[in-house]
Amino acid sequence: MTLPPLDQQMPTALDQRIETAVGYGVEELRRHHDSGLLDAPHAALADAHRELVAAERDVTSYRVRLARLASSELPVDQALFARIGRTLDQLAKAADVRDAKQHTAATVLERMEAAPPRTAPPQLTTKDVAALLAIAQGAKLHEHLVTHRLAVATAARTRISYAQLQRLEAMGLVKRDTAHAVQAGQPVALTDAGRAALTAPRRAGPPSTRPVPLPRATPAASRTRR
Repeated sequence: MTLPPLDQQMPTALDQRIETAVGYGVEELRRHHDSGLLDAPHAALADAHRELVAAERDVTSYRVRLARLASSELPVDQALFARIGRTLDQLAKAADVRDAKQHTAATVLERMEAAPPRTAPPQLTTKDVAALLAIAQGAKLHEHLVTHRLAVATAARTRISYAQLQRLEAMGLVKRDTAHAVQAGQPVALTDAGRAALTAPRRAGPPSTRPVPLPRATPAASRTRR
C-alpha cells in the first residue's frame, strides 16, 4: 500500500454522497473552494471534507508503516515489537480522529441534503462566465477622471464594461459596495447567486441553449488584490 501524492485526493466514505448532493465530484468542489466560488454551505462542506481527507491520509500513513514493520525485511526482536506497538497506538488515535472528522462532514452534508433545491441558475454566455470569474478574483468599478466613463477593473487585468456590469447586477449575480465612491474604486463582488451560476452542474441541452463550459479560475491563494 502506498500513499497518493499530496496534491491528490484521498478517497473517503462520503465522496459519493457529496457528489450526489452538489452535482459534481469532490475534486471539482475543492477547485471551486480554492477559487473562492462557493457559497457558505458549500464552502463549509468543502472545509469539512478537506479535514476528513487529511485525517484519512494519516490513517493510511500508519497502515503503510505497520505493513512495513510486519514485512520480512526487519529482524524480529523486542525493538520491532515496541515499534509495532507504538504504530498500533498511533493508528488507533488516527482512526478516532478520522471518525470524528467523518461525523462532522456527514453532519454538514446532511444539512445540505435536507435543504430545498437551489433555484436553477441562468444560462451564461462565455463573456458572462469570463466576467464573473474575473470579478471573483477581485474587482472595482472606477470612474475615469476626465471622461467620467465607468468601467470595472479586475485583479485578473480583465476590463468589464459598465453596461455588462449593469446586466449582471440585474440578473442578481454581482453586487457593488456603494459605501465607496466610484472615483476611489467601488468594490464589486459575486452574490451567492453568482457563485451558484458558476458552480452549478453544467447540463447538456439543445445546441442553441447548451451551457457554456466553465473555465478554471485562478486559485484564491495566488490572486493579486487591488
